Amino acid sequence: MSSYSTRERPAAVTGNAARALNVGAGTATFAAPLEKPITVMIVVPTLDVGAAEIGAVELVRILHGAGHRAIVVARAGRLLADITGAGAEFVPLNVASKNPLVMLRNAAVLIRLARERDCDIIHALGRAGAWSAYIAARLRGIPFVTSWYKGFREQNILKRLYNGVMARGDRVVAGCEQIAQLVNDRYCTPWERIAVVPCSIDFDHFDPARVTRERIAAVRQAWGVNDDTKIILIAGRILRRKGHHVAVRAMQRLKDFGLTNFLCVFVGEDRGHTNYTGELWDLVLETGTMDVIRMAAPVRDMPAAYGAACVVVSAAVQPEGVQRSMLEAQAMQRPVIVSDLGAGPDVVLTAPAVPESRITGLRFHAGDDRALAAALMQLFSMPEPAVRAIGRRGRDWVLGHFDAHIGAEQMLRIYGEVAGRGEAPVLAPAIEKISAI
Repeated sequence: MSSYSTRERPAAVTGNAARALNVGAGTATFAAPLEKPITVMIVVPTLDVGAAEIGAVELVRILHGAGHRAIVVARAGRLLADITGAGAEFVPLNVASKNPLVMLRNAAVLIRLARERDCDIIHALGRAGAWSAYIAARLRGIPFVTSWYKGFREQNILKRLYNGVMARGDRVVAGCEQIAQLVNDRYCTPWERIAVVPCSIDFDHFDPARVTRERIAAVRQAWGVNDDTKIILIAGRILRRKGHHVAVRAMQRLKDFGLTNFLCVFVGEDRGHTNYTGELWDLVLETGTMDVIRMAAPVRDMPAAYGAACVVVSAAVQPEGVQRSMLEAQAMQRPVIVSDLGAGPDVVLTAPAVPESRITGLRFHAGDDRALAAALMQLFSMPEPAVRAIGRRGRDWVLGHFDAHIGAEQMLRIYGEVAGRGEAPVLAPAIEKISAI
């Protein structure tokens, strides 16, 4: 079903990938045979901050670190400097457009680029661009790879057709087991074409031992809360699928239960594409939760934001795959509460899948604000040592399962296999570390 299942991940990187990533060596090394680099065209909608965009940066770092070549085709955004700094060639193109004529025109551009750059693989990280990439790959006769970072709604047959291009890859890369199962269930994609490659976390950046009290105090001051206030943090873009409205209703229930001295903070962007933020404000006014809801601007110091929180919540109402906020929160030793669509059991350990002594968070039924409120009450009623133990287990869990070296090895193996090279050869000096931004 995947390169490695959640039960069969290697303890260390081996072979060519180990040499590329310098696992346990401490010095740069070269692979003995010098072979032709693999050239991968990565098609991603934009270079703003999002799961696909950050995934593109990771792919560039993996390829460049192993001596291969990455060409990123996207609409320019804030991550452009990260893309070029990681060693990729950037080609600006509006592959985020859903206009069929634009998509066909983009396909023609991608065909030309693939021919001129002698591309071995086209890797699509978004649906609109994936259609252009799929046409280009098939007409050029080169492998087509897709990456799924979340589940897509399929409210009608046209939406299903539009989404289905992501299941047409010669290899379909899923961010977690939950998304892999969704792809197989919806499209009957053979398991041998699906690979589960978890995203990676920068464990040095998200390390509670490195976050000072002063940094945490600065975040709390920016939010206007004192040291005694319990912070319920929801990180991520303000989108309906992320279930902020469920959280608002849950906060109303907490007030009705008589809970005081808590604040739910929404940290994320509103790109203005929908009216959802306005609807949220209307709901806050309707529920009388103005005093316990804070819509904050994006935070630069996210490790300190997690450090300021008592719990981090995902109230997603559709499959979200691997949300980085859940991994980052666990890396920061914070307990998490997730909906059953917000994260699968390979991302957050919850009962009854594991014993209470092994949980890293709590789970509730998606869309059920009463259940979310009950989970929060359960966590707040736990003794402090028990809460700290949950946090420690969370960090241990993500350290063991979302390491950048393991993900890099898996992607190099996938690229090598679809390009007909076996395991992708290592052609360059080892890099010190490949990590997420």
